[in-house]
Amino acid sequence: MTTSTETQKKPLLSKVLLLFLLAMVLANVAGNMYGGILPLYLKSLGASVAQIGLFFTLFQILPLILQILGGWISDSLGRLKSIAMGSLAGVLSYVGLILAPTWQWVFLGESLGAITRSLIGPSFGAFIAEESSEKNRARVYGVTQTIFLVVQVIGPPLGGWLADNFGFKFMLLIASLIYTSATILRVFMAKRAASHERKTATGKLTMGSLKSNLGAMLSLMVSGGLVTWLLITDGVRDVAFALSGTYIPLYVEQFGGLNATQIGWLMSIFGIASMLVNIPAGWLADKKGERVNIVIGFILQFVALITFIRLDTFWGYAIVWSLFGLGVGMMQPAYQSLLSKALPEKLRGTGFGLIQSSLGLFSLPAPFIGGYLYQNISPRLPFSITAWASLIAVVPAWLKFKLPKKPDQTQPDALSSES
Repeated sequence: MTTSTETQKKPLLSKVLLLFLLAMVLANVAGNMYGGILPLYLKSLGASVAQIGLFFTLFQILPLILQILGGWISDSLGRLKSIAMGSLAGVLSYVGLILAPTWQWVFLGESLGAITRSLIGPSFGAFIAEESSEKNRARVYGVTQTIFLVVQVIGPPLGGWLADNFGFKFMLLIASLIYTSATILRVFMAKRAASHERKTATGKLTMGSLKSNLGAMLSLMVSGGLVTWLLITDGVRDVAFALSGTYIPLYVEQFGGLNATQIGWLMSIFGIASMLVNIPAGWLADKKGERVNIVIGFILQFVALITFIRLDTFWGYAIVWSLFGLGVGMMQPAYQSLLSKALPEKLRGTGFGLIQSSLGLFSLPAPFIGGYLYQNISPRLPFSITAWASLIAVVPAWLKFKLPKKPDQTQPDALSSES
């Protein structure tokens, strides 16, 4: 009886997870200050629509390898140490962005940023999974995502306002100072948490462990089970959104007459909508299963995109971004929860990294193709393709996104123990 009471009183988010989220918020406020208007920064440095498409296509190549290595480093050295290492590279990436004299030089800064995201991305979901239990994992992801989405509310409008009033480089300078403060906190956490992470990390980087982890993950990915279908379905969606996502700032500027500040506010609206739904979405996923949320999310994104190409005003776009936010907010906790349950604990970092790399491989040429369609056929065509791909993804998501029954969950553990 006492044990049950203690379990009920245990907070949903641990102290270390709250500190972890504070650092993530600071770092991603900085990233969101420029991320949504990066195509406009490239344009201001002389890039054409085709060159912007080429930039984002080339930019996806580097993370394909780095995401896998980042996940392996996370599994081997620990989540927090991997994040601290990535943050140090992130500080250098801002230097490259600020000093870039032409759009081609921005690629150098963003390449260093790719190292950052590759070391941090796989560790983020894995660390949260390890700080939660299976029965409340979607709720933990929902709460953490709600806190994390503060960055979508603060970052874009702040970045857009600074860019409009003081220029892109001054905005990037302010963003770099915010990011540096997050890096200091992360390095401090990594040093303090070294003893805690030895429980889950080997502390060694060897080619044998990399080969073993990759072999186990590849077996899961091609087995035809849940991980396979998560990869296929999200791969199709990733290709579709890479086809059009790069050109959203250009489209709303061209057809809606929006400036950087207004685009920033749209991203803020997106973040608020996601925040509103994240926590109830996590509760729904824990109660009814993750696939319910994911299907609802796909449908909302379809409706948003079909509506988007028929509007040309700020307030119309505001409605669309609200729908986008609700759709992503429904899907995000459920998808992360489902993936973390499908992956063995010792392979979670490698798993998140390898799956993200595989999705990047699928979508590699998509920005370039999207740019061609946008410029030579119709600016609305890439968005239409993305919309219908989201709707089609509903079918495999509903039929295949089911966790195996307990007796069938021994296979991933076996793969993990063999490594």
